[in-house]
Amino acid sequence: MDPFSVIKYPLSTEKSIRLMESENKLIFVVDAKAKKPEIKRAIEQAFKAKVIKVNTFISPKGEKRAYVQFAKDTPAIDIATNMGLM
Repeated sequence: MDPFSVIKYPLSTEKSIRLMESENKLIFVVDAKAKKPEIKRAIEQAFKAKVIKVNTFISPKGEKRAYVQFAKDTPAIDIATNMGLM
């Protein structure tokens, strides 16, 4: 599966920036049918980064969000900067 068909876009909210700084996490809106292993693989392929954990959440709007925790050697802030979020 193409990583860009799983990942829709990153979220840039106050909460996501706080998580980025404190827990090395980024939040992405993903395809509603995507499973956690597919999301992990897509993120790792797209950003060449090691993912430790993926938590998913369906927002009240009905969009699926993935909270992705990166390995210590991959700062989330660097990935966010490369995407133009920072």
